[in-house]
Amino acid sequence: MTDAPATATEAPPDRPAAVPLRKQLRRLATQLGPARMATTILFLLVAVFIARMSWQLPLAGDAERALYDSRATLMAPHVSQDPRIVMVTYNDETLFNTGIRSPLDRTLLTHALANIDAMGAKAIGIDILFDSPRPDDDALKAQLRAMRTPTWLAYVTQDSNPNTIYFEQQKFLESFLTDVTTDRTRPTSVRLMATDDGVVRNWPDRPKGLPPLMANALAPVDPAHADYQGNIRFLMPERATADQEEPVFANIPIDTFAVPMDAETRAGFAELVRGRYVLIGGDIIDNDQFSTPLSRLPDLQSGERETMIGLEVHAHMLAQQLDGAWSRPVPGWGLWLLALLVVIAGGITSLVDLKARWVILIFALQMVFFLAYPFWLQKIGVDTTNLPAFGQALGWLFGFVAVGSAARTIGSRQRAFAQSALGKYLPADVAAQIMRDPEQLSLHGERRNIFCVFTDLEGFTKLSHATTPETVARLLNEYLDRLSDVVLAHGGTIDKFVGDAVVAFWGAPLSRPDDGPQAAAAALAMYRAGEKFRVDLAAADVPPLGMTRVGLHVGDAIVGNFGGEGRIQYTALGDSMNTASRLEAANKSLKTGVLISAEAAARAGRDDLVPMGRVTLRGRAQPVDVFTPRPDLSAEQRARIAEMVAAHAAGDKNVFVTCATALAGEFSQEPSIMFLIERLNETEEGASYVLS
Repeated sequence: MTDAPATATEAPPDRPAAVPLRKQLRRLATQLGPARMATTILFLLVAVFIARMSWQLPLAGDAERALYDSRATLMAPHVSQDPRIVMVTYNDETLFNTGIRSPLDRTLLTHALANIDAMGAKAIGIDILFDSPRPDDDALKAQLRAMRTPTWLAYVTQDSNPNTIYFEQQKFLESFLTDVTTDRTRPTSVRLMATDDGVVRNWPDRPKGLPPLMANALAPVDPAHADYQGNIRFLMPERATADQEEPVFANIPIDTFAVPMDAETRAGFAELVRGRYVLIGGDIIDNDQFSTPLSRLPDLQSGERETMIGLEVHAHMLAQQLDGAWSRPVPGWGLWLLALLVVIAGGITSLVDLKARWVILIFALQMVFFLAYPFWLQKIGVDTTNLPAFGQALGWLFGFVAVGSAARTIGSRQRAFAQSALGKYLPADVAAQIMRDPEQLSLHGERRNIFCVFTDLEGFTKLSHATTPETVARLLNEYLDRLSDVVLAHGGTIDKFVGDAVVAFWGAPLSRPDDGPQAAAAALAMYRAGEKFRVDLAAADVPPLGMTRVGLHVGDAIVGNFGGEGRIQYTALGDSMNTASRLEAANKSLKTGVLISAEAAARAGRDDLVPMGRVTLRGRAQPVDVFTPRPDLSAEQRARIAEMVAAHAAGDKNVFVTCATALAGEFSQEPSIMFLIERLNETEEGASYVLS
């Protein structure tokens, strides 16, 4: 028989061909059954819902917020100090110097406003609520009414900020603002919106009755974004040196501008505010502090999770508006489409039928996609505050589990089909291949290098004539079951049973690096299992059985499904199988239990093999060096036997005689060793003993 040339489309010899994905999907739909199909579809719908609505779900929403904060921080633009905006603040040192904490010292503010108004600021936003009286109110009111620079004063309502102001304070605030409102001095909303976890991520809504938001009031805003409620683009400072960074917005203590100034002094300070938007407010510990996405990760310099004053949040919003950096939201239909696609991807991945390395690669690429693409969207200016990145990963996992579970259900039904249709004619590896794709049950063969094992039970024919057929069947089944377990436990393929004989091989349909050691270990284990069976049977009222003889050889054979359209058998054909069979038979002549050819011994990885000389097997012309496993002997005993055989092969008669004499005395009760010595004495140096 000659080898057929392999084509480019054939599967590797150690793995079955992949089943086309379309074919798997069609089989999945037709074989799943209505109830299981309905459950799978329901599970997939839940997966799509999670992949779309995870921001609104418990726990998943927390994960989404954490992921968004990480994106907003890691993808935040790193910029140098913004020359358009400056913050003028009351800080803790200011409060210490004035001795006034709440309400803030308004005389200080009056003087600062007078100087800043004369320095040419573009606009002024004051994030201080004048919600309670102070003795210096009249002076401040007079200054506010006299402002030439557009000035915007903080305003909130009890309805929109119930934790910030109560009724009496709101009444005073409205009265104060009424007294100072001019065409240049007007109220502005300083409303900020934190989510359930207390983090400010988005621009606030604009309830009716509130004046314009501070950022919208200070600078013109295009009508399309007048009610923008997307994410706030928070900026990060560029690092000036390894240990120092310049803040995004200059923060100048209000004391700097509150001192009396003549024209020359004022001109010197004017560069700090001329042409800039000036935001005035508090930078006080534990007051008006907000968590932002930047608070999620520790600051690189301080190592702390830093909060941000409300005034700075307004500064970031103003800078975003001035830059026109409005994030583009992902439309609702797009989020539903993404949810559907990721669930489909998870389901399809569970059906991928490729080599392990390709499956791992596909899985890794999808995981990288889930991790990376939200960051990429954040980087290019897409609003990801509603992007369910965590939910999509969960949806993918649910899709993977739902479809994979359905496929496993079908797989179990296919296994039942294979067992009923094929019975036990095929080994487990081949049956698994057929269950993956029943259409692969075709007639073909391929040349493989395999380890072949043949066994035979001495005395079984005599037993079969001396007892009932039922007893014979029971004993034979028990015996074959024990030997089959040994073969399967060592990764072998059971070829066939011939009466009480077991034929097995290693290296097909799947070849493994340890086929040789496993086959050799199985040969010895099968011999021992036969001996155990013989001992267990001694108490029964049946004729005694002899030993189980085992032969092992390695060589090429044609392996595959052979037969006709109505009956096939997975088997191996070739000279290596015949050699293994004759090795098994040679045990009887050589008085051994296991014989292993030199070719198989070289790949057996065992150190307990003893050479049994060179023999010419029945019906063979080529002599074979044979070995038998003897773990019961010491290494020194095995070495002396090997030395005797080597001396005979080399024609060193003196060494041979010395070794043979010593071994004959030591192993006088060992038939196999004594017959080895006898055979070597009867043959010339290196010659083969012919088995008749």
